[in-house]
Amino acid sequence: MRFTRRLLDRRASSTLAIASTLAFAGAAWSCADDNDVGPVHSPDASSDIVPSPQDAADEDGSQPRDASFVDAAPLPVVCASSSCATSLVTTLGASSTSRAEGFCALMHDGTVVCWGANDAGQLGRGDDANAHDSATPARVVGLSEIVSLNHTCAIDKNGAAFCWGTGPFLQSDVEPLTIERTPVKLPIPPATRVSVSHETACAVIAGGVSCWGSNADGQVAPLDIEPRSATLKPRQIPVAAGSPIHDIIVGRATFLLRDDGTLESWGANPPLGRRSPLFPDPTPRPIALGGFSAMDLMDDSACAAAGGVGYCWGSVVPKASDPPTNSPNLTNALPEAVAMPEPVVQIAATPNVVNDDFGAPIVQPRRWCTSTTLGNVYCWGYNASGQAGDGTKDHAYKAVKVDGLPAPAAQVKTTPDATCALLTTGKVYCWGSNFYGQLGNGKIKIASLVPQELVLP
Repeated sequence: MRFTRRLLDRRASSTLAIASTLAFAGAAWSCADDNDVGPVHSPDASSDIVPSPQDAADEDGSQPRDASFVDAAPLPVVCASSSCATSLVTTLGASSTSRAEGFCALMHDGTVVCWGANDAGQLGRGDDANAHDSATPARVVGLSEIVSLNHTCAIDKNGAAFCWGTGPFLQSDVEPLTIERTPVKLPIPPATRVSVSHETACAVIAGGVSCWGSNADGQVAPLDIEPRSATLKPRQIPVAAGSPIHDIIVGRATFLLRDDGTLESWGANPPLGRRSPLFPDPTPRPIALGGFSAMDLMDDSACAAAGGVGYCWGSVVPKASDPPTNSPNLTNALPEAVAMPEPVVQIAATPNVVNDDFGAPIVQPRRWCTSTTLGNVYCWGYNASGQAGDGTKDHAYKAVKVDGLPAPAAQVKTTPDATCALLTTGKVYCWGSNFYGQLGNGKIKIASLVPQELVLP
């Protein structure tokens, strides 16, 4: 019995109906939208969702899943000690080509701790004297009563948004990107969510959605209004009325996740996740598949969970031997189901990495990790530093279960070379490379093939 294939079959007819409804609603909204810049294909569930690959559930001896499974949520964190984390995120580097090898955690007392690389000020510890990488988690300076965390941006209980590291933090009228080694308050209205990429940011505010920064991928304004070269101050994005916004996720495209499970996107194509004749597409439109509960996005690499199935999509970095082209690679542009032995609640993605440390650009293979309804963690893909967590450095061609976690996982996050999991006890365990202190165990440049407990303050 194969969980993924059966669930996709069960959802096919309902997804097609949802897609038809969304297509009609999108067309009606488009007629009234002055910013509509061109035709957009209506969602088509039969063509926009890639069928599941051969499911590995039977092969690895897992138990068959219930075909009536519809939705899932991460396991809750129940603090077992005073050093308790409730949410886990990755940090961003100085640019899309730098290695983002660090993590931050939201603590139960409303503070934030970070560890790992610090080339872009992403640890939030202060002046240049504290600008080194760190294998010891420490609190970000000046943050309290934080309720939401996204990379190196946070929102407190009053809706104030704070960011640190390198990014479009609205601190200078001359420099669109600044390095902030301690958190700065963003000059925006109270927000419920904020998300940043290396050059673009968005926030969910009372009036809807506001975005600012680079318009290179059409995420801030239609290209017939503002050029791709523009750097823009916050402006409202014309998203359609609908279910309340649950989350906003920004990379080279921007995604809105609503409470009803719909996912809307605009920006670079890929990772738009839907069919569009525009490259980029600046108009928010829904993705055909519904029922989304969580999403992760790193630059142009995206993954999401919907109804217990994991989906991934995004662009493909060309090999050095490929002929040069100006056309986008659409090989992996649409959501493709991932073969998993258990229902998925969350997937973590890593960005494309081009390693030129030795003078010749080498594309590092991607990798992914997922947490399941049973609290297990699975990883697959690049594993040269043991970041897949199976005790080897062998490339994981299919999902391998991470052993050695003393409690179920509520969440998992990945960088190209390391992995960390937040357990239901509030503890954090990490494995893989520790060159930048990513494992947070007080030791640096000593990798681990198995999970090690993080030293939380």
